[in-house]
Order: sequence, then C-alpha cells, then structure tokens
Amino acid sequence: MQEVSATKITDNNFFPTLKKKVDAYFKQNDLKTWGNKKLYTKATILLVSFATLYSLIVFVSMPVWLSLTLCGIFGLNLAAIGFNVMHDGAHGSFSNNKHVNYMMGLTLNLMGGVVFIWKNKHNKNHHSFTNIEGMDDDINIGPFIRVSTHQKKRWYHKFQHVYAYPLYATSYAFWVFFQDFKKYFTRKVANTELAKMSVKEHIIFWATKFAYITTFFILPILMKGVLATILGYLVVSVVTGWTIGVVFQLAHVVESTDFHDAPVEGEKIIPTEWAIHQIRTTANFGTKSKILNWYTGGLNFQVEHHLFPRISHVHYPAINKLVKETCEQFNIAYNEFPSMLAAMGSHTRHLKLIGQTA
Repeated sequence: MQEVSATKITDNNFFPTLKKKVDAYFKQNDLKTWGNKKLYTKATILLVSFATLYSLIVFVSMPVWLSLTLCGIFGLNLAAIGFNVMHDGAHGSFSNNKHVNYMMGLTLNLMGGVVFIWKNKHNKNHHSFTNIEGMDDDINIGPFIRVSTHQKKRWYHKFQHVYAYPLYATSYAFWVFFQDFKKYFTRKVANTELAKMSVKEHIIFWATKFAYITTFFILPILMKGVLATILGYLVVSVVTGWTIGVVFQLAHVVESTDFHDAPVEGEKIIPTEWAIHQIRTTANFGTKSKILNWYTGGLNFQVEHHLFPRISHVHYPAINKLVKETCEQFNIAYNEFPSMLAAMGSHTRHLKLIGQTA
C-alpha cells in the first residue's frame, strides 16, 4: 500500500488547486468529462450479453453443468452492468444527455433494484457523508457486520472476518427483496429522510419489482421448472452479491480509512474539509490492472470517483496522477493498495480488529 504521512490539514486550498489541475487536463486535451466510445462500446457489450445469456439460460435446453456455468457468468454480467452502465448513468456522467443518463441509470431496475432509492442512498448520503455513522447507509450492513467502533458490538462479531465473505454473497438478493422495501415503507435512508416520491416513482417502484419476479422467476419456472429456476437463481444471486459486496467494501472498509461517529447536535457532520474527508475515508486498489478497471467500471479508482463523481470512470486513470500529485503537495495521506487481493487482506484484518475491539 502506498501512503504519504498525514498532518493536520488547515489549508482549504487543496480541492480548488486539484480542481484547477483537472479542469486544465480536460481543456488541454480537448476532452469532455462524460463517457466516450470506450464506455459506449462496453455498455453495448454488457447489455447485449445480458439479453443473450438470459435467452440461452431460460429458452434453450442444455446440460445442467452448462446452464449453471452460464448462470454464474450471468451473475458477473449483472454486477458489471451495475458497476459500469448504471453507476455512470445514475451519477450523470455516462453522457451529456440527461435522458440517456436516466435510461442508463434505469438498468438498475432491470436488475431488480430501484434507481430512485439508490440515488438517495448513494449519491446523496454516501457521497456526502462517507463513513459517518448514522448518515452513510453503505456502512450500515446490518447486525452481522461491524465496520467501526462506533457501532454496537455483539459477541459473534469476533468471527465476522470468517463469515463476512460468504455473507456478502447474499447482498444482492437482500438488496432486491428487503432493503428497497424497507426504505420505501419507512421513508428512511439510514437516519435521513428519503426524498418524496412522485406518483411516477411509486409506479416505477412496483412495476420494477413485478417485472423482476416475472423475469427471474415466473418465466423461468414456466420454461425450466421450479427446481431448475431456484437453483439457477441461487447461482446468479450468489455470484452477483459476492462480487458487488466485495468491491463496495474494499473501497471504504479497510485498515487505512477513517470512520466517524454520528454527529451530535450543533456539531459539524463532516469533521474536516469535504474533499480531504473523502480521501481519508476512501481507498483505491489494483489501479494498474486494466482488466480490473474495465470490469469494475473504475470503482477501483474510488478516491478519484469520490472527488469527481460527475466525471466518467473512463477518465480516472489520468486524473489519478493529478490527485496523487496534489495530495503529496499538501501532505495528505493517499490510500491505495497494489492489488485487489492486498485490499481484501486489509479488509479482513480490519474486520477482525473491529470484531474484537470494544
């Protein structure tokens, strides 16, 4: 892991300085901040793969081993659509056309999630209040995983570094069938209010869930039977859940990232300048791997994403150099792991430590 020793930051010129460099980069290279042909080609490949794999699995007779193998690949494909297409679309960085961004964001609904709720949870809460207890819903993983000392400790947390990775495999199904409904009915995202939903958004919510049940259960049962459908869905959901669960955790829940308790009345929600807070609560991993960067949609460049969420992930490798340079200039710690495995090791050690700490 590469890290520059940190000192107390009092200079608020860090982000304006960095932003000036990033703006100059786009201007000098005559580039736009949204996606390019590489992103659009990748999105086409992933969406065509979705339709092709689904059609083969549901409508074509084949040996069980081949069908389950395709289900596993389909699970990886779903996660990749979320990482690359939905994520940029929901952040408004896929295209300069807001309607295109909206449609790309709706690919989450294709996967059974609801992009309206996700934008509230991710764009508003997570990106504004990263790793702050009670504000960032992404670190609220339920009673089974404790990620910071600010959360309640239970006896079984001392084993969480062992059962966490198998548990992440349930995250996709848990999201689709529980978390969305909980937020919908409680009108809460962590300790904040969910934005008011229009009649259109209410209709989209229920239409999404009905379409998902029809597409992933009813139609496959009619074509392949109950047992085959259940088995196939288990493979799809486990692969998708494990993939998105691990990638999301490696970005913020590792040894070198900061966590903060819920703010008390009259206290600042973010303890430091916003951009510096993002750097201290975020980590990169495997940024030298072109394959990892392609598949995760630049989520391995999480620091750059948190500083510039409206810039498409296709530009993060170039911006990465500017962010590192500016962090060194201002003596700000920059968290980066050389590989995904190294980040997973740090995540495991962090869970073990937090699981044993009072």
